[in-house]
Amino acid sequence: MFAEIIINNNAKALNKVFDYEIPEEFNKNVHIGSRVFVPFGKSKKLEDGFIINIKEHSDYANKCIAKILDEDYLTEFKINLAKLMARKYFCNISECIKLMLPPGTASKELSNRAKEKKQSFVYLNKDKNEIENEIENKIVKSPKHIKTLKFLYNNEGIYKTDLETIVDVSPAILKTLEKNGYIKINSEAVRRNPFINKEIKKDAPKILNQEQQECFDKIDECIKNEKFSCNLIYGITGSR
Repeated sequence: MFAEIIINNNAKALNKVFDYEIPEEFNKNVHIGSRVFVPFGKSKKLEDGFIINIKEHSDYANKCIAKILDEDYLTEFKINLAKLMARKYFCNISECIKLMLPPGTASKELSNRAKEKKQSFVYLNKDKNEIENEIENKIVKSPKHIKTLKFLYNNEGIYKTDLETIVDVSPAILKTLEKNGYIKINSEAVRRNPFINKEIKKDAPKILNQEQQECFDKIDECIKNEKFSCNLIYGITGSR
């Protein structure tokens, strides 16, 4: 398998596709939109780039992808949109792709990028029936332990701090349950979304007045008839 890659560089000479071989160990993880590190030119330093196509054969690939970043920000739709933007605005595809990356992830230097945020999530570590059996046999006696375990029956994968607040238990209670093998607490990456709490409303379609509609209709008619014309619109500044 081979990948067509756009190098993350604003130089006009690099605004083209480079073919790289995909090592077998990457086959399951690589897809259009993957961000990768590849050897480039004579430099010993790896360059990062974006996969914009995957194909079976290549007559030009003579190097392999060195590393795939564990990111899933780009989709095939966004890649195609970046290509369209690059054609329309005469710029590099990589510049358009970077506009679609979350804040803090566009930097080529990993050390300069926003650090991945991690939080603790709580899961059951035993079967529900086994836990119920141990509660019935008084192996689990503490009311708070029982309350916590029963809450997790239908709420596995809850954020640790939320669990402590909702069930009213201390970190020590959870630590004891974890120590005794009833729960497991995993540290997991949390993708930051700056718009998650923002309600974005679409603007209502604008209604043109009579004069605006007449102007629009005349220009629209020229466009539809593919007729070149120079249209001057007179009006008060700011009157729309």
